[in-house]
Amino acid sequence: MKKQREPSDFECPVELTLDVIGGKWKGVILYHLLESETLRFGEFQRLMPRITLQMLTNQLRELEADGVVHREVYPQVPPKVEYSLTELGRSLGPIIRLMLEWGRRQEQRLRTEAGEAERGTAPATSREAARVPWTSPGHPPWMTLPAGTSTPGLDRTGAPAARAPPSPSRPCPPAGSWRGTGVCR
Repeated sequence: MKKQREPSDFECPVELTLDVIGGKWKGVILYHLLESETLRFGEFQRLMPRITLQMLTNQLRELEADGVVHREVYPQVPPKVEYSLTELGRSLGPIIRLMLEWGRRQEQRLRTEAGEAERGTAPATSREAARVPWTSPGHPPWMTLPAGTSTPGLDRTGAPAARAPPSPSRPCPPAGSWRGTGVCR
């Protein structure tokens, strides 16, 4: 179970969002609840056969604790429990649908690449195109970089490149600069 969080626990709103919906199964759970509105535990198991019972239980509890999912327990024997989205959960609908569309495009791209690979017409993969350049004789020609490309840490001759000054690794502004505005500045 997650501990109670404060806005100051996060450097950026994206980090907060990913804390709520991140992970392998939460997005899938939210997608199915968007499609069906109300689901029982057994229905989740049928829709997601690869998830373990413990993982499903944990993910649903975390979504409930975050206020995204509502758990309704009906007093009957055997117990009946239904899960649905809260208003906050429904507000994630556009994000989940964009993830669905992005996934469909990537799936199509992978199918296209797989078909090209079977026919032998696939372009070189990034790993093949960025092989380490060697200048010493006796190395096969595939061990050189195509013109206009480089390998991180090496120059065009294969020698170690001069190091650039370190750049800030934080993609978001310092904590506190976005609070109250909902926007990274």
